[in-house]
Amino acid sequence: MNFLEIAELRQSCRNYNPDREVEKEKIDSILRAAQLSPSACNCQPYHITVCRGEKAKAVAKTTMQMGLNRFAPDAPVILVISEKPYSKTAALGSKLKHNDYRSIDIGILSAYITAEATVQGLGTCIIGWLDDEPIRKLCNLDGTVRLVITVGYAADDDKQRTKKRRDISELVSEV
Repeated sequence: MNFLEIAELRQSCRNYNPDREVEKEKIDSILRAAQLSPSACNCQPYHITVCRGEKAKAVAKTTMQMGLNRFAPDAPVILVISEKPYSKTAALGSKLKHNDYRSIDIGILSAYITAEATVQGLGTCIIGWLDDEPIRKLCNLDGTVRLVITVGYAADDDKQRTKKRRDISELVSEV
């Protein structure tokens, strides 16, 4: 599978098969892809916590306020992405250039995670609507929780949706 095929196939899964566990080898492959993702000054200012079982369900509940993310408890795995401090070089660059490299790095990390999950035949959904403090307590974390990513096998009736994207002419210009 080439990258464009992965990009065409990958979609936010909101309908998981709660009875199908994700094999350790597939999670290991996703985590290896995460380890290889680029970051400012190669400092990887984040931590990934893998949650399964009751811990995953407890984390999922922190994403469900106002009726959102009702699918999350059905995902057998949840990856919690929390911040870690910058390296000195990245911290200096961030301050001098007024750019939040850590958020950029976490975005790249998430893209690598979701792409490899797609290759492994798994569905994912990146969730930013969450309660940081309860997740920190559940996962014993000291860094701010930025995202959680649900991971699992899509339910049999979860069909590929047509992608709705802006026209390329609206996204790209050449000067």
